[in-house]
Amino acid sequence: MGRPFLIPEFRMSDLDALLEAAKADFAAAPTPAELENAKARFLGKSGRVTELMKGLAALSIEEKKTRGAEINQTKVAIEAALTARRDALAAAELEKQLKAEALDVTLPGRQRGTGGLHPITRAMERIEAIFGSMGFDVADGPEIETDWFSFSALNNPENHPARSMQDTFYVDMKDENGSWLNLRPHTSPMQIRYAQAHAKRYAGQETMPEIRVIAPGRTYRVDSDATHSPMFHQVEGLWVGENISFKDLKAVYLNFITAFFETDQLQLRFRPSYFPFTEPSAEIDIMFESGPLKGRWLEVSGSGQVHPQVIRNMGLDPERYIGFAFGSGIDRLAMLRYGVNDLRAFFDGDLRFLSQFK
Repeated sequence: MGRPFLIPEFRMSDLDALLEAAKADFAAAPTPAELENAKARFLGKSGRVTELMKGLAALSIEEKKTRGAEINQTKVAIEAALTARRDALAAAELEKQLKAEALDVTLPGRQRGTGGLHPITRAMERIEAIFGSMGFDVADGPEIETDWFSFSALNNPENHPARSMQDTFYVDMKDENGSWLNLRPHTSPMQIRYAQAHAKRYAGQETMPEIRVIAPGRTYRVDSDATHSPMFHQVEGLWVGENISFKDLKAVYLNFITAFFETDQLQLRFRPSYFPFTEPSAEIDIMFESGPLKGRWLEVSGSGQVHPQVIRNMGLDPERYIGFAFGSGIDRLAMLRYGVNDLRAFFDGDLRFLSQFK
């Protein structure tokens, strides 16, 4: 049986031509699918390279080694050209996809933002630090209180007209003594609790250290407008001893207010008022001597000498002990310090507003 016609006419130039033909076909393939069709024409089961390999069977051993190596070398070169074209088509497809999706590679990655203290918390911590520097303790207590601690112990008995704006949130239950429970309308109950514990601690002793305490915290009343909220924050102060007068109240509050606003360019005045738990009583107003609020008197606190009946309810002798008390709205102080004109901004949860205080 004679050899196939291809083998006697086989020349290296034929392999070179085959390689160039494969490169040309691969380069002309516009899509991966058409590239695979071109691959089949050269490297498939019936491809031209495969046919050359089959033709080696009719050659002698020496010819098989020589021409087999030459064909295999050409096959490797064709496969390399195929891989290069595949990579080129994949890169072109990626480029097209990136342009179509308009990916902005300059956009910074998402990061977890850092938190910060709420402005009311900042104001509260500042108040605690200032009074702490003047020797005042900080007392904390329950927000659900008994009627006795919220009103009666403060010389504000049931049905008293002064209670009408304060006894607004009640819990439908009573304590073991039959007293109704309520959401405290002020932090004054902590003054009574603290003073009672203090008097009990030093009961029977000839002398008792002075009571000097502030009670900051959340309070509740039916109120809601630009300067009032049904939930607000208050700080109450109490100083009781054997010789504490109104001049001490003025000195303490003036020291506090100048430290809180970091300025001594302000004036303080006491305006006569009425509170059941103090006698005499006064509203405290301040006026800034510079800045956007210059020249306006602003109410910031209620105050007065502690009523003798309240001293008795603390477990102390009003003939021996006397003192003063005050109550200030922390939210209002924060509004003045930070220049906020609507109280509701503190509680809306708007991060654009709150992030300013980080």
